[in-house]
Amino acid sequence: MPMLPAIIESIIFAADSPLSLDRLSEILPEFGHDEIKAAIAELCVFHEARPGGLVLVEVAGGWQFRTRPGFQQYVVRQAKVKASKFSQSSLETLAIVAYRQPVTRAEVEHLRGVDCGGVLKSLLEKRLVRILGKKDIPGRPLIYGTSREFLEVFGLKDLKSLPTLKEILALDDLPQYERQEELPLENRADFPEEMSLPFDVPSTL
Repeated sequence: MPMLPAIIESIIFAADSPLSLDRLSEILPEFGHDEIKAAIAELCVFHEARPGGLVLVEVAGGWQFRTRPGFQQYVVRQAKVKASKFSQSSLETLAIVAYRQPVTRAEVEHLRGVDCGGVLKSLLEKRLVRILGKKDIPGRPLIYGTSREFLEVFGLKDLKSLPTLKEILALDDLPQYERQEELPLENRADFPEEMSLPFDVPSTL
């Protein structure tokens, strides 16, 4: 393997979160942006082709090594922490925030038909949802959106990688949604760059 791909491989492997192309360029100023981009592409092809347990994937706006999905049943045997489990109410609330963001608590509760204060607090604590600011309407309610951790947990490159409702229904795992209309996503293309790749939830939340 040429030197640059090997250098990038070691940096990504040692990182505790996905590294973006811009961040890698900051770490490696002696190499050009295009050189680093080409090296990443070479690494992806290399790890995808080799019969190993790791692959290099683009997630949450950066690059990260992950175990191959087919080996999950073996990997979890050594996990020291149990995988997070989400209640149905948490999944429904998180889905509404993900597809309708920026969204207020009242809008989430209108769609779910129940109080969501506790669920939103739990999602904030799990760092899957973040407060984006306040809506410019009477009362100035808080508005919510998904976090970078949300993208990492669900293995998404960005918000545009979210599956459509039709794709979810094709899995036949969520029959309770069969009678609902597909959530409108007309605002997704209008998200600013920081909305597509949101920052972490502030530690004070």
